[in-house]
Amino acid sequence: MSTIRVTITAVQGSAPREVGAAMLVRGDGIDGTIGGGALEWEAMRIARAMLVEGRDRAEHRLPLGPALGQCCGGAVSLSFEAAEALDRHQGAPLWVWGAGHVGRAVVAVMAPLPEVAITWIDDADARFPGDVAEGVETVVAADMALLMAHAPPVAHHLILSYSHEIDLALCHGALMRGFASCGLIGSDTKWARFQARLKALGHIDAEISRITCPIGDPRMGRHPQAIAVGVAGRLLTMHLHKESAGKPIQRGKVIAT
Repeated sequence: MSTIRVTITAVQGSAPREVGAAMLVRGDGIDGTIGGGALEWEAMRIARAMLVEGRDRAEHRLPLGPALGQCCGGAVSLSFEAAEALDRHQGAPLWVWGAGHVGRAVVAVMAPLPEVAITWIDDADARFPGDVAEGVETVVAADMALLMAHAPPVAHHLILSYSHEIDLALCHGALMRGFASCGLIGSDTKWARFQARLKALGHIDAEISRITCPIGDPRMGRHPQAIAVGVAGRLLTMHLHKESAGKPIQRGKVIAT
């Protein structure tokens, strides 16, 4: 036994993380986080004591204020168990189309988040970095537009390819397939041209307007990491958090979830 997985199983009052947040504790480090601060240090201490003593399971309830001096004021229940990996959360499907600079930045920002399960697509294997984040599925598709027909209708899409023609084909395919949300990289000029071409392909204004272009937050600038931060913020606040997310629409119809 070389690692202990620590998982938040219950939260009472204010706490730094939600139920299900987890970290993996080794003798010389950790993966993941349950919120940092004194709570995390205490969990690490307990887990490492278990490794030394050979114990493989424990449960603890920690009051954050009285016991740990944190201002949150709530209480957190933790489970400790021998494990070799963190559980992969089954988040919302996020399909990222393109492995260029912006695609890489977006995946780097989004991959650690439990809210998403990322499928990353490009038409050339060489565009992917050598150190793709754990849990990200990479797909090499010679014709990316054909693959769009196989995407889940409830997927979120970010279209970031190197080619305007590929981007247009992907937008057309997404509108035909249905999606939860869809963002397209580009300028206002590019989007105006795409709207005209998508209308010519038979799509109506109400459907076309569901595609967001430009993506990100223009106040943050055009650096790939700045675009990625803006995109991540929009996805999280508008689509991925259950309390604020709307239901996906497929060809004008709300999908029951």
